[in-house]
Amino acid sequence: MQTTPSPAQHDALAGVLVVDFTMVMAGPMCTRVLADLGADVIKIEPPDGDMVRHRPPFRAGISTYFASMNCGKRSTVLDLRTAPGRQAAFDLASRADVVAENFRPGVMKRLGLDYEKLARVNPRLIYCSISGFGQSGPTSQAPAYAPIIQAASGYEDAHARYQGDVDRPANSGIFIADVMGAIHAASAIQTALLQRHRTGRGQSIDVSLMDSVLGMLIYEMQNAQFPADRQRQVYQPVRASDGWVMVAAITPRNLTALFDAIGFPEGKADPRFASVAEKEANWHELLRIVENWTLKRTALECERTLMQAGVPCSRYRSVSEAMSDPQVEYRHSMAVIGTDAEPFKVANPPYKLSESHAEARNVLPHLGQHTEEVLRTVLGYDDERLSEIQADGAFRSPVTPAT
Repeated sequence: MQTTPSPAQHDALAGVLVVDFTMVMAGPMCTRVLADLGADVIKIEPPDGDMVRHRPPFRAGISTYFASMNCGKRSTVLDLRTAPGRQAAFDLASRADVVAENFRPGVMKRLGLDYEKLARVNPRLIYCSISGFGQSGPTSQAPAYAPIIQAASGYEDAHARYQGDVDRPANSGIFIADVMGAIHAASAIQTALLQRHRTGRGQSIDVSLMDSVLGMLIYEMQNAQFPADRQRQVYQPVRASDGWVMVAAITPRNLTALFDAIGFPEGKADPRFASVAEKEANWHELLRIVENWTLKRTALECERTLMQAGVPCSRYRSVSEAMSDPQVEYRHSMAVIGTDAEPFKVANPPYKLSESHAEARNVLPHLGQHTEEVLRTVLGYDDERLSEIQADGAFRSPVTPAT
C-alpha cells in the first residue's frame, strides 16, 4: 500500500471555495475534512475567535486542540454584529461553492446569511447546516452539545446497560456526537458537489447530531423495538498480570484457536460452547476460563500469543501508546505539523486515495491572520474599502501571539 502522496497525486477538492461559519467541534471537524482534500476553507471568526482557541495545550503560539480541527484553513475575522461585517460575509458566501454553519437554527436567517437569500444570487451554492436536532421540528431550537445529544439519543443509557450493575451513567468526555455529525456532514457535502457537477445546481443540507448518533445505535434500535429474551453477549475485558486485555473470539474458528492457545483443548467438545446460542448463554463462564489463563501472563504476552494463533486480541493501551504504534507510523496516520521548534501531531484522514492527496495541511491560522488577504483576493477590496469597513468595526488587525 502506498502510504505517502506521490507527485502524481492531486487535491480532489482543489478549486472548491468553502466559507466556514462553524465553531467548537462538529462544524470545524467537517470543514477540516474538506481542507485535508485541498479545498480552500475560509474560517469566519468573531473578534474573540472560536472559543476552542483558548483551550490548552499550546504549541507554536496556538491551541493544538483548535489546530487539530482547523489546520489548513484561512482565518478571517468578521464581526457579524456590524452591517459591513455581515455584508462582507454575504459577499464571500455568494462566491462560495460551500457554506457550512452550526449556529442554532434561525440565527443565519436573522443575520441575512441563510440559504434562501444566498441561493438567489448563487444557485450553485451547497449550504450545510449542522445542529443538535435539525433545522425544524419541536426540539429544533433546543441548545445542544455532544454530551446532551449522547444523553438524549439513548447512547449513554445503552452504554451504561452494557456495563452491568452501575448506579449512574458514565461521565462524558469523548464527543462522539460531534465526530459522527462531522463525518456525515462532510459526506453529504461531497455528495452534493457530485450532484451539482451533474445538474449545475446546489442545495441545502440539514445535518442533525441526534440523527447521527441514533444511526450508530444499530442493534440497540432493533432491540428497543423487539426486545430479545436475553441480553446479547457483551465484549468484556479480562485481567492480565499487569493490565487488561480484550479478546473477541467471534467465529467458531476463532473459538477453536482460542481453546488451543490457552491450553484448554477440551473446550472444543464442551457442550457449553458448541453453538453460538450456547456460547452466548455461557459467556461469563467462557470469560472466566480465559481470564484464568491471562492472569498468569502480561497483557503484551497475551496479545502476542493470541494474535499469533489467529484470535482477535489487544491489550488496553493509552492514546499515547496507540499514536506511536508501528502500524500507525507505517500508514502515516499522524501528521506532524507546527513549527520545527514546536511540532505536534494530529490525525490524518483514515483513508488513503491512490490518486488524491488527503492529509492534514500544515497551516495553523492565528486569529484573523488572513482577513485582509481574503477580502483583497476573493472580494477585490482595495485599501480604501478595507480601511472604511475596519473603521466601521467589521474587523480589527490580527494580533499574532508570541511563540
